[in-house]
Amino acid sequence: MTPRSSDPRTAAASPSVGLQVAVGAVLLAAVTIVAAGGSLVTIGNVEGWYAEAAKAPWSPPNGVFGPVWTALYAGIAVACFLVWRLGLRGGDRPNAARAWLTGWTVQLVLNAAWTPTFFGGFPLIGEAAWWIAAAIILALLGVVVWLVITAARWSRLAMGIMIAYAIWLAFASTLNIAVIALN
Repeated sequence: MTPRSSDPRTAAASPSVGLQVAVGAVLLAAVTIVAAGGSLVTIGNVEGWYAEAAKAPWSPPNGVFGPVWTALYAGIAVACFLVWRLGLRGGDRPNAARAWLTGWTVQLVLNAAWTPTFFGGFPLIGEAAWWIAAAIILALLGVVVWLVITAARWSRLAMGIMIAYAIWLAFASTLNIAVIALN
């Protein structure tokens, strides 16, 4: 198939419904695996060392994190799907949004690394885990800001989703840094 126009926001080839379902399922599976892995590491530590640690006065109740992350994970899967679909050019040509899609993959890897480092790392290596986690979340925030900026070329909805994600990551970064400063 050929693109409908030279405008990258409207140049998407029309993928089959089956391909769209498959890509959507893979993206949802990817974020679900990251979320589930993070939950497994968090569960044992939230009632353990984290309950005893001094936290920022603006730290929300623990029950807020699950619903927020669930919505964010669903959103970032949708954002990736939108950009993937709009970057299609048809035939054997590579996706025009491949740099963005690579950045999205990098953010997912960084996201997957933060929780085990912050929560699971402390019992193993102590406070150094918090510093490593801070470096990870700040790198993650940087990648997501880049995704926000570059998503505008493809989808305003994807950009809006990534803005919400960046705001939450900036907030979460302050919580990570506060644990370092207060303990």
